[in-house]
Amino acid sequence: MPERFDSYDRVAIVTGSDSGIGEAIAVALAGAGFDVGVTFRSDRDGAEQTAEKVRAAGRRCAVRQLDLSRLPEAATVIDDLADELGGLGVLVNCAGTGIATPVVDTGWDEWRQVLAVDLDGPFLCSQRAARRMIAARRGGRIINITSVHEHAPRVGSGAYCAAKGGLGLLTKVMAQEVAAAGITVNAVAPGEIATPMTGNEDVDPFTVDRPGVPVGRPGDANEVAAVVALLASPAAAYVTGASWVVDGGMLLMGPQAGSHLRTGEWRNG
Repeated sequence: MPERFDSYDRVAIVTGSDSGIGEAIAVALAGAGFDVGVTFRSDRDGAEQTAEKVRAAGRRCAVRQLDLSRLPEAATVIDDLADELGGLGVLVNCAGTGIATPVVDTGWDEWRQVLAVDLDGPFLCSQRAARRMIAARRGGRIINITSVHEHAPRVGSGAYCAAKGGLGLLTKVMAQEVAAAGITVNAVAPGEIATPMTGNEDVDPFTVDRPGVPVGRPGDANEVAAVVALLASPAAAYVTGASWVVDGGMLLMGPQAGSHLRTGEWRNG
């Protein structure tokens, strides 16, 4: 008979949780009863502010610097945080980067930087997390924050799209490989979310008009975090290898958006 795996550690690590979507995820998981490991690359103050919110929810929090351009050594932070917090039940790979450069103009160093942070880093962090979860024999959750560009291209974002597309398929392969150990692996693919990364910091998304998106606005980071919290819960035990798009219907508009464009400005990215 298949085993039940619903007693995994109520400890979550959220990479890149010093601001934006990662911060919202860390706070949401704290609200769902998880102690949280927070990581940052350069914004220590932002990470400490996230930690304060986690602790205000009554949960423990530990903070570490994680620079995914310094691999493979940087991934040891996953084990450091798990050791400090006393286990690991959920890993959310949220740290990411991107460039707006046409493929023909993308330098090798730029390409490698994006691939390292957006694909190599999640691979190494997930590998470490999965090994711990398998050894503990209590199951777990790995959730990769990809992008709508896991599924659809964007001019000027070749490196980013390649990394996110690769992470989407890595998600599916890992889901197959670790399912018998009670570990689910899923992706969450945001569209435009009002965060510093999209130039919409501290903006109420309901005040921003996006006529090309069916919902008509950007998303809020908390709307992404809510989906992550669901996937992190024991209730989502039968969901694995999926990519949950959180984009207000953006991807549904492909053919219609194409047929309704009035200029060739899209070619400029």
